[in-house]
Amino acid sequence: GTSRRIPQTIIIGVRKGGTRALLEMLDIHPNIVVAATEVHFFDWDENYVKGIDWYRSLMPFSYGNQITIEKTPGYFTSPQAPERIHDMNSSIKLLLILRDPTERVISDYTQVYYNRVESHKPVQLFEDIVIKNGALNTKYKAIQRSLYDVHMEKWLKHFNLDQIHIVDGNTLIKDPLPELQKVEKFLNLPSRIMSSNFYFNQTKGFYCIRSDGRERCLHESKGRPHPVVNNTVLEQLYSYFREHNAKFYRMVNHSFDWH
Repeated sequence: GTSRRIPQTIIIGVRKGGTRALLEMLDIHPNIVVAATEVHFFDWDENYVKGIDWYRSLMPFSYGNQITIEKTPGYFTSPQAPERIHDMNSSIKLLLILRDPTERVISDYTQVYYNRVESHKPVQLFEDIVIKNGALNTKYKAIQRSLYDVHMEKWLKHFNLDQIHIVDGNTLIKDPLPELQKVEKFLNLPSRIMSSNFYFNQTKGFYCIRSDGRERCLHESKGRPHPVVNNTVLEQLYSYFREHNAKFYRMVNHSFDWH
């Protein structure tokens, strides 16, 4: 009685916002099945040309009463993804998880830094990338990705605001349950995720998951220590994002506790 179905919900981003944590935590819910990998169907042309049947073939088997969810953090910043997803299903529900934009930039840098170290490639200090000729390097991709208002504008051309639920990534890490309960409500699902599904791991510094008698934490690549960033550089980043954040808050009728 199961079949592979096109997702009824997609986690569209943002990169380094907590998409993996959100997906793993939602996977606890009996009415949710999740795609195992990031599909990059709507943001990579070489995948999009393979067609919808190829996309469906990468989805897990599900029952009729279950919601299929895939997550690809690159969708949020992709120029093509909003229209392509809308063409597939104009009434789809989207999940967007965001965190403080400056924190997200540092986390983005940290991931690339460790990847380069592991591949024995040269690395640069955060400050040397973010500051060019004494000014903020606003062309740095990690900074561009944190301009939430710029990207959200593209999504709101194709979807109503009530189709996009924003998860607070900073809160999800500190206190997962209330954020997940809001998602259950948004997806019209019965409340099944409970506080007993989580336990705090002192070593990692964040919550791990307990379900079906098993305990699991996020991959060791998650929660890596961030570099200590020069205060002057931090202030420049906070200042740069302030106006973008204010614009974003107005767009979504909601404000966040960001710098």
